[in-house]
Amino acid sequence: MTSFLQQLLGPAPTDGANLVQILIAAGSAGLLAALLIVLGYGHRTGKITVLARLAERSEHSWLLRGLPGWAALPLRLALTSLLVTLLGLYWDIALRITEGRGSGPLSNIAHYPILFGIFGLCVAGTLAMVLPVGEHPGRAALRITKCWEAPTSGLLLGIAGFFSLLGFPLDAVWQRLFGQDVTLWGPARLMVIGGVSLSLVAMALLEREGRFVRTGRAETMRALYVRRGLLCGALLVGLSVFQAEWDFGVPQFRMVFQPLLIAVSAGCALVAARLWVGPGGAMLAVALFVLTRGGITLLVGPVLGGPAAAIPMYVVEALCVELAATALARRPLVLGVFSGLLIGTIGYTSEYLWTAAAYRLPWSPDMLPEGVLMSLTGGVCGGLLGALLVRALRGELPPARTRNALFGLAVTGIAVAVVNGLVGTSPDGVRASVAVDERTKQAVVRIEPAPIAKHPTWLTITGWHGGSLHVDRLTEVEPGVYRTNLAMPVHAPWKTIIRLHSGRAILAMPVYLPADQARNNPGVPTPAQFTRDALPEYQLLRRGAAPSVPDWLWPAASAVVAVLSLAYVLALGWGGQRIGRAISGPPCAERARAESGLATDSP
Repeated sequence: MTSFLQQLLGPAPTDGANLVQILIAAGSAGLLAALLIVLGYGHRTGKITVLARLAERSEHSWLLRGLPGWAALPLRLALTSLLVTLLGLYWDIALRITEGRGSGPLSNIAHYPILFGIFGLCVAGTLAMVLPVGEHPGRAALRITKCWEAPTSGLLLGIAGFFSLLGFPLDAVWQRLFGQDVTLWGPARLMVIGGVSLSLVAMALLEREGRFVRTGRAETMRALYVRRGLLCGALLVGLSVFQAEWDFGVPQFRMVFQPLLIAVSAGCALVAARLWVGPGGAMLAVALFVLTRGGITLLVGPVLGGPAAAIPMYVVEALCVELAATALARRPLVLGVFSGLLIGTIGYTSEYLWTAAAYRLPWSPDMLPEGVLMSLTGGVCGGLLGALLVRALRGELPPARTRNALFGLAVTGIAVAVVNGLVGTSPDGVRASVAVDERTKQAVVRIEPAPIAKHPTWLTITGWHGGSLHVDRLTEVEPGVYRTNLAMPVHAPWKTIIRLHSGRAILAMPVYLPADQARNNPGVPTPAQFTRDALPEYQLLRRGAAPSVPDWLWPAASAVVAVLSLAYVLALGWGGQRIGRAISGPPCAERARAESGLATDSP
């Protein structure tokens, strides 16, 4: 235990987290919290008016017209912060692929937009809670003190920001302890991604909660259409972040996760868009997704020098949802299920063809039929969640027993599919014999036993941390024998391995690995001929783990992250139900006029 604490608190290895940087990040969060306390107290006591002025200005913007200031200002800030965070996340992934992780949470320049964006989400949620002064924020409001009520959606948005913020320093500590060579799918990083992505649910609830209070205020249908389409498009962008490793061509988990993730994103966001925005809403969400993700991809790739990333198409899925809605728009839950079935079949086929044209690692027949089953599960569960969200936004929730059962079924279905994707095998006796041409650095690779590589999901030479990304899909020469198509990077600082994904097995054999002096790991050279046994790939990716870390810590820490993530999802479900029940009656403004004898149907 003493050596473990020394590993955590001592001088940082080259790939670990510098504790001073963690304290700087935590200190910045503390200063931000102090500033928010001062501004919030000053606003609620009337001593500081800057927040009131900013809120009033936001109320009169074209896109946010019809919303109270306590909803308009936080929405504007949250959407801007989300865009900044997304840019930072994809830039960070590109830098982790090409340059490595760095030595702390602030050593990577891309971490700054991530941190600022997460701070913005925290501020947006806090402002939504402190801004309502002299105005009742709706029947779903939470009573904080005797004279202070806060909108439920503001609390949810604040939770999203703070959940992501918690994952930021935890990710640095995670790398320090486990040395995991991750781009995205490390447990602590998934907290950051999850908080940012699902903050869009809180934003949609904030928009609806605010509009419910101000029903009757002048707003154009065009502004309402664009605003809701923007939120649904942002939800599609946010949910798609989980696919980033597949977009770049460096997934560290089974390929069947990609159709699952695409189907969940499409089912949830596109069904919600069609039901909430109206006809064409799903296509509008896809257009905004392509515009946003395309812009970020161009900026991170050609402009900032990162590796190219593909994006899912989603167009066919959107057309399926729009077509299904022509007959089922008035039955949201049925629409969610039927759209999910279309997404899991027709959508799967379209994405199968698209990956062959646009992705470094296309889908293969090796994924059938499991890939279709995962896609169907994701589409139906995502469609149900999207339909339930819109019924909450409309104040048309089904009976409690029904909605709780459907919500639980959808979340459980996704969880079961994720667990299925994580279950893998490690067949014994797999090895690679490699003959390297010293002049061209190309190679002939023989995989034994040959049947395991007969129809692989992928078989590549992959290199990273050398300033760019190298992914070379091997070409079969004869059964069990393959050749490279590109020269292999076999010099420092590159890390180069053979990757084989077949069935449930993801195996790897080192080709070249530099020495890791911080962890006392010797380098792995590349002689002209060599034979190396296959290992589960995660063992190579955790090569830099601290030797004194207890074996039980990884599963225990992962379980804690999973429990926190589930609690966050359940909090969003609770908030959606609370707001949905609250707005199921007449709007607040209409009810106030009726109570005062000024209802529209009065003589």
